[in-house]
Amino acid sequence: MSQSRFHHVFLAQRTPLLRTLERMVNNPSTAEDLLQETYLRVTRALSERTVDHLEPFVFQTARNLALDHLRARRIQSRTLVDDVPLDVVNNVVAPQSSAEDAAHAERMLERLNVSLQSLSPRQRQVFILSRLHGHSYQDIAQRLDVSLSTVQKELKLIMAICVGVAERNP
Repeated sequence: MSQSRFHHVFLAQRTPLLRTLERMVNNPSTAEDLLQETYLRVTRALSERTVDHLEPFVFQTARNLALDHLRARRIQSRTLVDDVPLDVVNNVVAPQSSAEDAAHAERMLERLNVSLQSLSPRQRQVFILSRLHGHSYQDIAQRLDVSLSTVQKELKLIMAICVGVAERNP
């Protein structure tokens, strides 16, 4: 199955796919993030194997990601106990990572930084507003005076760069 066929199917099914995700997670911003993750996961899957029935595969991938998100949210809500002060929860010490893990993370951050430097100033701003500050796509579009579609396309490109960096061997 070619990538161009997938792009065609994805674009044709984007709206119903987004509606499905919005109904499942009850949050438009999260649904957009899951839609982007669906695109990345299916792209990765197509590079590894052939998928005969692409449209159902795309929808099932999106549903699985939404269910994973809901499961994680449910676990998180059960984990945080109401009568434990938030500052106590925030002060729980994380397990120490090994020097090898730290070195690997440092190399990955360096590669990511180099890759992100190739972005245009607007793309960097989209990335910062979305991933670092948690703004919705609509908010970013309004702040930067661009269309929602532009924000989505820019983030799709940026996330593909990030996935590429993460998948490269050290």
